Amino acid sequence: MRTSDKIRYKINTATITEKLIAVNVIVFLFFGIINTVFSLFEIPGFADFYDWFVLPSDPAEFILKPWTIIAYSFLHGGIFHLASNMLILYFSGIYFLNFFSPKRLLNYYFLGVIIGGLVFMLSYNLFPAFAGGKSYLVGASAGVMAVLIGVATQAPNMYVRLLIFGNLKFWWIAAALVAIDIIQIPMGNAGGHLAHLGGAGLGYLYTTQLHKGNDIGAWWESLMDGIVNLFKKKEKKANMKTVHRTSKKRTTGTTSSSRNSSMSKSEKQQKIDSILDKISKSGYESLTKAEKDFLFQAGKED
Repeated sequence: MRTSDKIRYKINTATITEKLIAVNVIVFLFFGIINTVFSLFEIPGFADFYDWFVLPSDPAEFILKPWTIIAYSFLHGGIFHLASNMLILYFSGIYFLNFFSPKRLLNYYFLGVIIGGLVFMLSYNLFPAFAGGKSYLVGASAGVMAVLIGVATQAPNMYVRLLIFGNLKFWWIAAALVAIDIIQIPMGNAGGHLAHLGGAGLGYLYTTQLHKGNDIGAWWESLMDGIVNLFKKKEKKANMKTVHRTSKKRTTGTTSSSRNSSMSKSEKQQKIDSILDKISKSGYESLTKAEKDFLFQAGKED
């Protein structure tokens, strides 16, 4: 297999979490290399270039750069900042995708980023502690916290095995991270910690609303689908060809999705509840492959 084919295969088989991590790493390397080149050749202006992508605390400045409400989340203040965010995202994403679809993970992530950014700007223009101050926000933490708190709200009593601490309930981990952000607000990077809490709040609200039958991220998913479909239409026009349909029908094979669709809504919910109870008592690793597949398929159909 050629190198290009291997890369294409890796991209096609990567989870949405891994793709998000890859994008964050690539952007970090890009800005790092640009900064190095500017520094070695003593070229001025890197700070001005970087400022076009960070989120300002000043609403007047933000109006001139509205794209920064998303762009800031792909920038990081250093290798440790990037590594810690991506580690939590990877850990959270593994469990998240057992309950929800990849598209929904993107909903949580980007809505967490947006809400976290808005909380950051609102805080700098509301609290007296920031009066007269000006700051900029970078990092994916708000989106990462939305995913983490979202899955912790979905399965709070699920046990997670950590190498140092052993088995911990998911909500313990989530609560500890939220508490750390609250405690650290007076110690520095107050705007960043408030943004984290904004993302965490979005994750909690999103899951609780899903339990009530309300998908507060449906508008974002529709917007993203619309953008993707525009590119697909252009690609189809560029690659149009004649095909011949056959009347041959497939009669063999039954997929998990067709089996799931044959179950009534109440039966499906009972099975989901039974699996969640098993996770709460014995951990996710205790599930059979069939149970994992059923839970994953049910999440995609939400």
